[in-house]
Amino acid sequence: MSDTYLNLVNSGVTKKIAKQLGLPQPSPLRRYEPGQPLLQGAVLVLGRGAQSDALAGLLSSDWDLDVHRHATPGTRYSAVVLALTELTHPDQLSDPVLAAGGVLKTLPKGARVVTVSRASRPDDAPAVAAARQGVDGMLRSVAKELRGGSTGNGIVLAEDVPVTAPSVVGALRFFLSTKSAFVDGQLLTIDSSAGALPDDWERPLAGRVAVVTGAARGIGASIADTLARDGATVIAVDVPAAGEQLATVANRVRGTALQLDVTAEDAGARILEHALQRHGRLDIVVHNAGITRDKLLANMAPDTWDSVLAVNIASQLRINEALLTSGDFTDAPRVVSLASTSGIAGNRGQTNYAASKGGVIGMVRATAPLLTAFGGTANAVAPGFIETEMTARIPAVTRQVARRLNSLQQGGQPVDVAETVAFLASPAAGGVVGRVLRVCGQNLVGQ
Repeated sequence: MSDTYLNLVNSGVTKKIAKQLGLPQPSPLRRYEPGQPLLQGAVLVLGRGAQSDALAGLLSSDWDLDVHRHATPGTRYSAVVLALTELTHPDQLSDPVLAAGGVLKTLPKGARVVTVSRASRPDDAPAVAAARQGVDGMLRSVAKELRGGSTGNGIVLAEDVPVTAPSVVGALRFFLSTKSAFVDGQLLTIDSSAGALPDDWERPLAGRVAVVTGAARGIGASIADTLARDGATVIAVDVPAAGEQLATVANRVRGTALQLDVTAEDAGARILEHALQRHGRLDIVVHNAGITRDKLLANMAPDTWDSVLAVNIASQLRINEALLTSGDFTDAPRVVSLASTSGIAGNRGQTNYAASKGGVIGMVRATAPLLTAFGGTANAVAPGFIETEMTARIPAVTRQVARRLNSLQQGGQPVDVAETVAFLASPAAGGVVGRVLRVCGQNLVGQ
């Protein structure tokens, strides 16, 4: 659905009026197109030590970017990377953070700020823990200061993960790219050195077979499109009632369609049977199918509660169990589930939906260790306000307010969720284990 306000405040006379009145003027986000360069302009890499040098070398030699180690007057940097993995005291934040602050006003629209730091541990010395946790608060605050569609995100490394590990490199590339247009103010933890970099960054899923549930329309259809663009063979799954739309999506991505109610007891077995018979393997499962049945808890009937839990979480648990016990889902498998910011922060009238999406977060956390022996992962994507048919039915005033309640002051698009799913499904995300990545423009409600 088009955001009329966004269009008005970025064109002609209405743009001038909005500026004079001091109204919010969100910038249209630049999103990924195949063949697009990673960045358009120089990159400033700040920080001291061997790990900072390694990151700078990666950006310069492997990705052929124009890397600066110190700010050059008159240069407008398209990205700022703060390498903070060697911090041992909060005092050491001063130089790199203030140096970054010195160029923020000159960043072009759509710029990127990315921190790379270490996770705080219970056995850290107090000063080390303070420095590491300080990066979290600093990064989230910087993200709220950025304008013009620019974003700030962080990569947090477990203690034994080198800065050149595949998932660190993959996450850095994702956050620097326009694929992360609506991901803002987020810190993604890299738990291990597992994973592999693709031979071709344009087709990182080549040779992989992916199932997408709820694929007939909206976010699910966009996920199918994006996975296929990245090289995957896609099996599009949805209920029989959506058969015509499902066939359209499957044909568009040159995949296959499977009409199936995911709540069926044998849903997992049927998905696996279809994948093996038609494509010879199954590598990626994207649990996107979901429903809402919103009611205040005081007015909620049992079937209203039960139907949401059945589709949004019980079906995923049942399908996962079938796959994990089959012996045919063992080649670096990926499970990516759709959660929601409602499952993190809650939402009035959505106790059933929030319970189901909170359940998804718990499920991937517990499922991920079951897959690591096969080089696999389970993670979740938590969308915020995304422009879909569902959000188009929200009353107009409420919809406008919801759009502005994030740092980017606009709603996301289905493709924003799809790009994040594709990253977590990729070989380069093998070190991201049981995590949740929010796609919400840094929603101002919740953590």
